[in-house]
Amino acid sequence: MDMFCFQCEQTAHNSGCTSGGVCSKSAKCANLQDDLISSVINFSQNCERNKENIKLITKALFMTVTNVNFCDEDILNFTQEIKNLSKTDTNYDLKELWRKDEDTRSLKSLILFGLKGMAAYYYHAIVLGYYDQKVSDFIFDTLKQFPQEFKTDELISEVLKVGEINLKCMELLDKANTETYKDPIPTKVSCTIEKGPFIIVSGHDLHDLEKLLKQSEGSGVNIYTHGEMLPCHSYPELKKYSHLKGNFGTAWQNQQKEFDNVPAAILFTTNCIMKVQNSYKDRVFTTSVVNYPNTIHIKDDDFTPVIETAKKLGGYKEDRKMTGINGGNELLCGFGRKTLFDNANKLVTLMKEGKIKRIFLLGGCDGAKVGRNYYTEFAKLTPKDTLILTLACGKYRFNDLDLGEIEGIPRIIDVGQCNDAYSAIRIAQELAHVYGCNVNEVPLSFVLSWYEQKAVCILLTLLYLKIENIRLGPSLPAFLSKNVLNFLVEKFKIKQITTPQKDLQDCLFGR
Repeated sequence: MDMFCFQCEQTAHNSGCTSGGVCSKSAKCANLQDDLISSVINFSQNCERNKENIKLITKALFMTVTNVNFCDEDILNFTQEIKNLSKTDTNYDLKELWRKDEDTRSLKSLILFGLKGMAAYYYHAIVLGYYDQKVSDFIFDTLKQFPQEFKTDELISEVLKVGEINLKCMELLDKANTETYKDPIPTKVSCTIEKGPFIIVSGHDLHDLEKLLKQSEGSGVNIYTHGEMLPCHSYPELKKYSHLKGNFGTAWQNQQKEFDNVPAAILFTTNCIMKVQNSYKDRVFTTSVVNYPNTIHIKDDDFTPVIETAKKLGGYKEDRKMTGINGGNELLCGFGRKTLFDNANKLVTLMKEGKIKRIFLLGGCDGAKVGRNYYTEFAKLTPKDTLILTLACGKYRFNDLDLGEIEGIPRIIDVGQCNDAYSAIRIAQELAHVYGCNVNEVPLSFVLSWYEQKAVCILLTLLYLKIENIRLGPSLPAFLSKNVLNFLVEKFKIKQITTPQKDLQDCLFGR
């Protein structure tokens, strides 16, 4: 076995990648990432608990999330930087985890992968200058204690604690984004690419997009979002830039086809970057935690090379109309927490009057595995007296559908990125409050898709909140042992998706 990795939904044979990652990560890169995590765990034993070190740790954790950093040299250099700062004799090796009994390995993997996802959210807040001592201390403590032996019930408790602290972390990120860029407002986004030079921005980072917008203003270069960057169009402090024009393409797993020979510069700000094809490798740029071999990495926040490349390529000679997977050319986004809260009473009134029979939280990560058309078919089958709350890139399976409205409320309500899951959770809680019941009694069904570790920590937050009957797909995580899976099924009634028709009927009857 050259490597071992089973942290993403597409892991080989739904058991683990052992010779090379399905994500295209080499065995060497996988082992270097394990070494980086080992160095972080060792560093956490005696490091000072300050802002500089928590930023260093969250960056390291974020770098090992699926489809973020494939650059061996970058990972090796960062590992050495952390080792040079370490003041401990502890020499924990993450590879010890892969040799544990399956239940210990499963629960510790849940903790570690949840921590990676949380670190991604925390890093987005940190770059905007927002810290939370409780979140920082939890990351320090969890890493420090990670090498220790624990009883099963202690590990289960820690798994749910990850979910609890992640809720606080997502709340912090929501605050960072809305205080910096103002509350999102519902916005229609065009998928038409105007003629002339342009830059495609992928990933999740609002701060990197803002810096690019400032530096490219007046240059004659237009900016288009891709994937999880779509919700950026709804933030007032970003949409004020007139050259932020629209959205290019769909979800991350389609990038190799959509970017093929595109006459534009492409900037990746975070996950999800795939193996870069030769037909567009010369125009790909990375920044922050994301890096890919033989592409240009932006340093010191100077996006001049990206802008100049876009000018040189020139863009399309005529406007080009692009569509979503269902043929739509316009996307509606921007239903953030404030907009949802402002409409909570109206939603409950319509629900009590029988005009809205059920709300489906239908979203999460998209991916390439066969079977994800389930979510498209599910959306199409939902009755006209139901709403769909959606978030993350899984929405690209159906967000260009026109499913109509219910008394002025669109039937597809785009809450935002996976980073905005806090908004969806809070509206669920608010509906329960206004409805006068707990969340599990609200006519609300969770039908989720997952791919990587950010989705894992969101799931742990939902479990911490005791939300039941979550449907998860397209497959269950390979890192769940039989006993751990049985526990989740018995305790929280987690279900794997079956068919859209059956699952929809079960949801409509509250099952």
